[in-house]
Amino acid sequence: MRKKIRVVVIDDSAFMRKSLSLMLESDEEIEVIAAAKDGEEGYKLVKALNPDLVTLDIEMPKMDGLTALQLIMKDSPTPVIMVSSLTTEGAESTLKALEYGAVDFIPKELSYINVNIIKIKDELIRKVKEIVRQSALNDRIKRLISRENGRLKICGSLDQSKGKKTSYISGRLPKIGYKAMCLGISTGGPMSLQKVIPHLDKKINCPVFIVQHMPPKFTKSLADRLNGMSSMEVREAENNEQAKNGVIYIAPGGFHMSLKQNEKESSPNINISEEPFDTLHRPSVDVMINSVVDVYGKYTLGVIMTGMGKDGLEGIKKLKSLGGYCLAQNEESCIVYGMPRSVVEAGLADVVAPLENIAETINKAF
Repeated sequence: MRKKIRVVVIDDSAFMRKSLSLMLESDEEIEVIAAAKDGEEGYKLVKALNPDLVTLDIEMPKMDGLTALQLIMKDSPTPVIMVSSLTTEGAESTLKALEYGAVDFIPKELSYINVNIIKIKDELIRKVKEIVRQSALNDRIKRLISRENGRLKICGSLDQSKGKKTSYISGRLPKIGYKAMCLGISTGGPMSLQKVIPHLDKKINCPVFIVQHMPPKFTKSLADRLNGMSSMEVREAENNEQAKNGVIYIAPGGFHMSLKQNEKESSPNINISEEPFDTLHRPSVDVMINSVVDVYGKYTLGVIMTGMGKDGLEGIKKLKSLGGYCLAQNEESCIVYGMPRSVVEAGLADVVAPLENIAETINKAF
């Protein structure tokens, strides 16, 4: 039998501890081995039990989640999913948690709403499985990495599901005079973006459009944080504003971001809308890329980074059909190798690069 994924739940709410435990254990591959009512108790349980994953509340008595997270990462490094409130303060704390080493988060309030309980349960289970699988895979990949002259040399990675090695696609993106850049990202995105966006060169004189799967309020906090770290301007996109060169636009949580050409203006306007309603994600990477490609054609640079699922695949297919180019993040540097995998396995990635090389690869294309 497959070994069960062992989870510790840390939350000061008895209702949330019970709800999360029931949701997780509804899947036969997951076992909640302990639950704690505050950060101090949770930290001790993690040290003693060595679980595969932890869900961690932020606001708790005795020891808050951020303090507990730092101790866990210092003494017992474990994948942690934060349980976050959908408030501006909750968003700020969650982004701090992601900086401290948490891999992802789930919105707390939605867990109370019966109509959303199945959606939240399915998303939580999917995240737990993917994060633990990738964490285990990354441990195996590390054994395939050797050091030569003090530098890391990538020998290859083992695809756990297929049992075969996969190669990385190195090289440079051609300089074709890109007029726009699209970036799609999900699980593990906030911290990954902090390792890319601040390193983009100001010579990138085109609009940059980013879809990060996040709830409302979180994308505004993320944009503000990235703006404070970057030489390029970063902002949460607003409806009907004109897309300007040298500005990075992040789609607001809960809304799609697309472009519409204004006949009276040389640059297109940004459209923020809940439509279409039939997408798995809102904002959707595919909606964004398809729209940008409609305006800029093959002179759009597509970038797909860490995240579950395959959002962005159809947009990249459209871009490639017009002769455009795509950069994908490599497997070992992803928190979850889902979105980039779909692009790579479809043969659509022109360059596959580790996280630390993505900004440099983009800069050299401009």
